[in-house]
Amino acid sequence: MTSAPVHVTVWTDGGADKPTAVFVHNVITWGDDTAYGFAAQRALAAHARLLLMDRRGYGRSPDTERSDYAVDAEDIITLLGDGAHLVGHGYGGVGALLAASQRPDLVRSLALVQPGALRVAGHHPVVAEALARARQGTADLPEDLSPQDFLRASTEGLGLPMPEPTTARLRAARTSMRERPCWDADIPLRPIADAPWPTLLVSGDWAGAPELYRRYAGEPLIACAEVIAETVGARHLRVPGFYPHTQQPELVNQALLRLWDGAPTDT
Repeated sequence: MTSAPVHVTVWTDGGADKPTAVFVHNVITWGDDTAYGFAAQRALAAHARLLLMDRRGYGRSPDTERSDYAVDAEDIITLLGDGAHLVGHGYGGVGALLAASQRPDLVRSLALVQPGALRVAGHHPVVAEALARARQGTADLPEDLSPQDFLRASTEGLGLPMPEPTTARLRAARTSMRERPCWDADIPLRPIADAPWPTLLVSGDWAGAPELYRRYAGEPLIACAEVIAETVGARHLRVPGFYPHTQQPELVNQALLRLWDGAPTDT
């Protein structure tokens, strides 16, 4: 385990009896980021003690030579304490899956927002095509690519507006460029399927997304979520748009509250 702790943003309205919920973010962002992070979930602090983790190399967490979902899983397990709800988005969803599979005894519920764990659904033809494309794209990444160029390619290259290249955003882009590819994570789903707590998969319907973004990202992510949900016996919620927790926060927050209310009180 890496010795330096990660930074955690804590949101709570008080109350020692409230459950803890750990949130793990995606790429090019950080825990409480208003653009891609979990800022829109702050209202949930009235119902739980929210811990928004900054993965290593992101936000206010320590630098790392190479971000790794396996290291994320270790950090997540530490934050789960004696038991907590767990929410992961994209790359953070892969770390959350791995942590939950390794320590199901510490999880009260698991919510995955468009997790990037493509390998577990590699038999699906849409996912298989996306995996091949992702592997080739990583191999072809130019050595002299700058964080700003990577940020532009990851947004404008897919028909999306590029966020302001602030120092924090460029640091996040630099870390994202060097991450261990999450789509190739080999995650055992049996411990999650056998766990007593509930699991929720959340996907957008990708209506209104740029065509290239929908085809290259949306369709594989939806298919991956469908496979995971079917494999572990989870509910799969589809909401309008392509960034569920930021574009449809009320729907996602309501779904999280229902998930938490239906979870066992003890792990």
